[in-house]
Amino acid sequence: MNTTASTSTDWNAFDNASFRATLREFFEEHFPSEWRYPQRRLRWSEIGPWYLRLSEKGWVAPSWPTQYGGMGLSPEKLIIFIEEQERWGVARAPDMGITMVGPLLINHGNDAQRAYYLPKIISGEHIWCQGYSEPNSGSDLASLRTEAVVDGSDFIVNGQKTWTTLAQDATHIFLLVRTDKSAKKQEGISFLLVDMNTPGITVRPIRNIAGSEDFCEVFLENVRVPRTSIVGELNKGWTIAKALLGFERIFLGSPKQSQYALARVQEAAQRLGLFEDTGFVDRYTKLALDVSDLGALYGRFIDQVKRGETLGPDVSMLKLFATETYSRLADLLVDVMGSSGGTPGSTALPGGKTDALTSFYNARPATIYGGSNEVQRNILAASVLKLPS
Repeated sequence: MNTTASTSTDWNAFDNASFRATLREFFEEHFPSEWRYPQRRLRWSEIGPWYLRLSEKGWVAPSWPTQYGGMGLSPEKLIIFIEEQERWGVARAPDMGITMVGPLLINHGNDAQRAYYLPKIISGEHIWCQGYSEPNSGSDLASLRTEAVVDGSDFIVNGQKTWTTLAQDATHIFLLVRTDKSAKKQEGISFLLVDMNTPGITVRPIRNIAGSEDFCEVFLENVRVPRTSIVGELNKGWTIAKALLGFERIFLGSPKQSQYALARVQEAAQRLGLFEDTGFVDRYTKLALDVSDLGALYGRFIDQVKRGETLGPDVSMLKLFATETYSRLADLLVDVMGSSGGTPGSTALPGGKTDALTSFYNARPATIYGGSNEVQRNILAASVLKLPS
């Protein structure tokens, strides 16, 4: 693996404009045009070559310290990196190893875990998925029931995870498991790293209404996991998991998805002459203003990240606003298309084609994953507004 570009270049010494231009040139020249702005999560067989291309260039782990093969970007430079990917419609690769497992091990793992796992994440040898949600423990994740019982030098794990993104492509899974059933639900939880080839693991893809299999169920039956695979202390996994959720919500709150949907609405409406309809213009204008406000709110939290500040519970409002704005835009696009709005695939219009139904499908789960919007409202009420429970 060649990480020379990452480890020998001080990207933080670049002025922002030059850094942005370097990224933009590379993404525009090398990212496959057929995968820009995909309507579904791409499988490893599709997006894997891009991951490996970034790995060879030394760009696959932009936020990791250079000593571990990353670019060592400051928060400000990292935001620019993400913005340029979003601007060009760079599809998301299976990146749980980069965004979650790597930072977790760098901050909470031991030397042996870092030496073993980090190089394999960088090289693409290990592809990770997230074992958090369960059939009755989604947004209320602390109520999880998957259990790990100590047996000599191993844990024996039994339980089920669900809505596990692209588990069928993963080589490894990181699990939240209950290791002390007598403790309070936020306590007694541990964080384990598990090889997906371990006997007793069964993956069952979930086909969604659009025909894609982005999510899976993962069944664990007497899965034997070495005790050396625990990250952090026994029964302290909830603290580790919670640290990862704030950054997940800020990226779920990016305005790019809504901005792209607004552009598709505008494009379809222009082709159909709907800007002569005052009812449509009123609805469109309100949503356009919402997208603008979303961009401003996102910018506020991004400024916090740039300053190196910890994101507070108020970041939940960003996830709320972003997903609900996107949902309303998806509804509007279906309405704009009239009788063709419920037709799967692209519909021919004067001057081009528009696919309305895929955005509509994608918008439905957006208010649920990453912590449902109902739970986000409860967080804001309790932790920000200090309302009585």
